[in-house]
Amino acid sequence: MSAGSPSRSPPLARRTLVSPRAPLSYCQITLLPYLPPEMPSGPASALAFALFLFLALVKGTSPMRNLISLADLTPAELDHLVRRAVSFGRDGIVPKPLAGRQIGLYFRKSSTRTRTSFWSGATRLGADVITFGPNELQLTTGETVEDTARVLGQYLDALVVRTNGDVEEIRRLGSSEDLAVVNALSLDEHPTQAIADLATLTEQFGSLDGLHLLAVGEGNSSGAALALAAALTPGLRLTLLCPQGYEVPKDTLDLAAELSDGKALVTQIVTPGEVEGPVDAVYTSRWQTMGVTKENPDWLSDFDGFQINRGFLERFGGPQTVFLHDLPAVRGEEVTDEVLDGPASLAWRQAHHKMTAAAAVLEWCVAGAQD
Repeated sequence: MSAGSPSRSPPLARRTLVSPRAPLSYCQITLLPYLPPEMPSGPASALAFALFLFLALVKGTSPMRNLISLADLTPAELDHLVRRAVSFGRDGIVPKPLAGRQIGLYFRKSSTRTRTSFWSGATRLGADVITFGPNELQLTTGETVEDTARVLGQYLDALVVRTNGDVEEIRRLGSSEDLAVVNALSLDEHPTQAIADLATLTEQFGSLDGLHLLAVGEGNSSGAALALAAALTPGLRLTLLCPQGYEVPKDTLDLAAELSDGKALVTQIVTPGEVEGPVDAVYTSRWQTMGVTKENPDWLSDFDGFQINRGFLERFGGPQTVFLHDLPAVRGEEVTDEVLDGPASLAWRQAHHKMTAAAAVLEWCVAGAQD
């Protein structure tokens, strides 16, 4: 948007939508920055006025909401995103609510599924997409995060960001009121992964109420996102089984309790013997998050007994128990081929829902909630 364009709501993580049924006085005010110095006369005048009014409504009333942490959402908003992802998986993505919009993908770390799923979701929604690598923005030469966001907000409608670093940098990128920012993975949380996970489970079971999910392995960004998602999902029980020293941080669990007013069914344990089965779903991630080697050279021994194999599923699951993995997998380490490729595995459908979740998030951030 130009410097003279009307301001939107304050740059908060969650911003309100101005109704397109706004009073005429608002429309007239919003329209002014888009009017040329001299309006054409005659029949062309009405057409030009309609065009400028459309541009004003599209650019001046966009919600431009960020999705940086699931903690920024209400239970109703998370439920909408999950249900929207499920519907996209069932019915396809039609029509194209982001036609004429521009989406940027800024990934500083490697990605197969998340980057491609956001590209695929954005294009299926009708948007144009540009990608930025780790050294392609002037951030690397000293431009501030805030200045970068302010400039990109004049070219893009949304920016999807993966840093694998402190989430505060992503929040600073989200400081522009003209740019919606989506966290595609920070050090502490992977919010869109959790939306894909819940969509997969909802599609499989129909409801999350009363479901028991067992997440096994390192308490990484996916585990943290699941804890926050469970806190916002009434009736969903989450057990985090993490080796001693590799747990989901206490601050995250405290936040989950706060989000749910102490009603979250989220517990963390450190030995398999503490699991209360049978569970409905078993979830794991690779043990070296983002492929980063751990400091302890003997770290692998800390994960003895945490591999998901046939014996583990038979011990803690039942005949309808399903298996999830956020991928990529290190076969033979956190999961066996038999489980990952077996009949209980939903890992590949889960990967598909990374795309439907990405589409649901982009639609919600840029165009607002759709039916």
